[in-house]
Amino acid sequence: MATNFDFRNKACGSLTSEIGVYVLCDLDKTPIYVGQSKDGIRSRVRRHLTSARSDIIANRQIDVWEIAYVMAYPVADRAEITPLEDRLYHIFNDASPLMNGTVPARIDGITQLPEPAQIVQVMSDAEIEDKSDPVQRLPRQAAHYTQMVDHFLNVKKSTEILRAMEAHFDRLQRYHNSLVKLQEN
Repeated sequence: MATNFDFRNKACGSLTSEIGVYVLCDLDKTPIYVGQSKDGIRSRVRRHLTSARSDIIANRQIDVWEIAYVMAYPVADRAEITPLEDRLYHIFNDASPLMNGTVPARIDGITQLPEPAQIVQVMSDAEIEDKSDPVQRLPRQAAHYTQMVDHFLNVKKSTEILRAMEAHFDRLQRYHNSLVKLQEN
């Protein structure tokens, strides 16, 4: 199934335009990237989803095809953004490795996950169901992993991309297991 851009654009329009931190989540609602925006969460997420001025897309760290949900954590003051991003990064990364390249400082003693102000589904239910099929998902994400490795080897050898490759490889194993389990039944 092709991406329903009308649905995605309308859903993105409902995201807050406030500054803050956002979390991009995959088809399973698993966080895959934590980012910050000092010019508005809505505009930053839209840039990711359209690949416009987005290093994580240009460096092949995430596949926009997988982004189905966005969590928004607006803040009142710019000084709150980086500590919140650092905190969310470590909480989510400890549960499932993120595609973020840079690892922020860990703030000791802060482990409680704050509630997002918004959770916006940016992909239709039908599209999520279709793309979640292991028969589609594994080949797509294996191809994305191949692109990421090629980018790393031929364009930009960086620890950030290497870290994203590791996270993506862990995810590939889960997709592989889902496909194998489906074939066994």
